[in-house]
Amino acid sequence: MISFPLIAGGVLLLIAIAGVRILNEYERGVVFRLGRYAGIKEAGLRWIIPGVDRMVKISLREIVMDVPAQEVITRDNVSIKVNAVLYFRVLHPEKSVIQVENYLYGTSQLSQTTLRSVCGQAELDELLAEREQINRKLQEIIDHQTEPWGVKVRNVELKQIDLPEEMRRAMAKQAEAEREKRSKLIHAEGEFAAAQRLADASHILSLEPAALQLRYLQTLTEIATERNSTILFPLPMDLLKPLYMAAERLSKSAERTGSSS
Repeated sequence: MISFPLIAGGVLLLIAIAGVRILNEYERGVVFRLGRYAGIKEAGLRWIIPGVDRMVKISLREIVMDVPAQEVITRDNVSIKVNAVLYFRVLHPEKSVIQVENYLYGTSQLSQTTLRSVCGQAELDELLAEREQINRKLQEIIDHQTEPWGVKVRNVELKQIDLPEEMRRAMAKQAEAEREKRSKLIHAEGEFAAAQRLADASHILSLEPAALQLRYLQTLTEIATERNSTILFPLPMDLLKPLYMAAERLSKSAERTGSSS
């Protein structure tokens, strides 16, 4: 027959085993004794009173939450879909249990509503060009709202912005027009620089008539060497005038020599 002390010892052993809890390094245990908050258990082997205490495990690791895509109408009346990524962690385990029923669900819903609100107040160009500013604003608003829950939002990143097909085509046309505009400006600047150089060269040649003649003859030489064909090239009489004058002087000189002899 089993004695009473042995039965009592077995019952106490079962009670002791039933109250054993093991907490990982990244976990904390929020203890409630008879429904009232009784403290936080650190990581390691811990014991609570079975039937009297209740412990809720809370993870302190950073949580990466994907915020579902939200239908947003921007301030300039463009309908888009925006989703984001939320990075947060629990700093005060007791608040995350006492102040909110489910801090994960609450943070997710708050992130979705804030994402729609902030993106709806901005124009499309701001969402595309100023993502850092939008991310910072989202982080500040969500972190302020989750602070009473003991949750710290470290960062919010806009993940993807889906544009309507007609808006994509319009933006593609705009980008093409901008590239064409830059191309024409560069071409015009090149033409202006070339015209300026030609004006400088013509000014220099106008000061030296002989240089103009040499340039004219050089052009004829280049054409003759590059093309194996006959070219009729108009020759200004002004270029031949010095030769005529020299021939006349020689003729008159010969005449005077003949008459004197």
